Amino acid sequence: MHRHPWTGLLAMLLLAASLLAACGSAAPVAPGVGTAVVGTAQAVAPTVAAAATELAPTVAAAADTAVAAVGNDLLVDVKTRGKLLVATDPNYAPQSFRTPDEAWEGFDIEVAREVAKRLGVEAEFLDISWDVITAGSWNGRWDINIGSMTVTPGRKEVLYFTTPYYYTPAAFAVHADSAAADIAGLAGKKVGVGTATTYFDYLNNSLTLEDEKILIPAPAATAQVYDTDVLALQDLALGDGTRLDAVLTALPTIENAIKNGEPIKVLGGPVYYEALAVALDKTGPKSSESLAAAISLAIEAMRADGTLTRLSMQFYGVDIATKQP
Repeated sequence: MHRHPWTGLLAMLLLAASLLAACGSAAPVAPGVGTAVVGTAQAVAPTVAAAATELAPTVAAAADTAVAAVGNDLLVDVKTRGKLLVATDPNYAPQSFRTPDEAWEGFDIEVAREVAKRLGVEAEFLDISWDVITAGSWNGRWDINIGSMTVTPGRKEVLYFTTPYYYTPAAFAVHADSAAADIAGLAGKKVGVGTATTYFDYLNNSLTLEDEKILIPAPAATAQVYDTDVLALQDLALGDGTRLDAVLTALPTIENAIKNGEPIKVLGGPVYYEALAVALDKTGPKSSESLAAAISLAIEAMRADGTLTRLSMQFYGVDIATKQP
């Protein structure tokens, strides 16, 4: 149990008050019995009173600081309101998407619901543009992002990250009719990527990863930016070279599109692996560090009890909640 730093001071004040009260209401003492004790108490009382008077401003200041700290804590705020506001993507299946009846579904969605449940609150989802989320400075409009965000040094400048909740490979997709034999063959071609993504940075040779390595160098291709990776895949499906020659995105996203009948295929192997984590704003009106720590504990518990693996198998058919060696 956490004790506030001013708890001891309050105890001293209570003791002082008790002594003063005892001195003022002490019962008569028989002559020669306890006279020294009473005299000592009367002598000490002014000192105790002076100490209590001197400490009072310090205690008050400490209490004010403690109250302000609690009032400025995002975890306390979330628990008080009973709701966790989650920014995510409505068009990024199978990670997150909206059904025809506007319900939220997907791996990220279920992870968010489970995290909220373990915090003792409910999750509420908000459709926020990816470039707005990654830029930070959310100004308290939402609490967290659970949207398969890759941890990078640049993003860590403006965002806090929890422990990763899954790991996924980045890969190229081409049209089913493409004659490209390998990734190097995409040089000079047009490749679709989502805005403000690691895929865009990779194609521009500016990607730096946390604890991961780039496995295949980027081809000298031209990046065509889309609001979401799924929109890029839809354009790729129109025909080989019609609007795009390839798309770079998460392998599970490509596999989901193929499963849904899109005429595309995977080209080559993974170009790098991504550690994906929950993101929180560093500059919000309330401190988010304690919320980040609580979510990290929830994620580790979900990994230990098999929840993340179960959700991964449900949406991907493979376990990508565990980092591959």
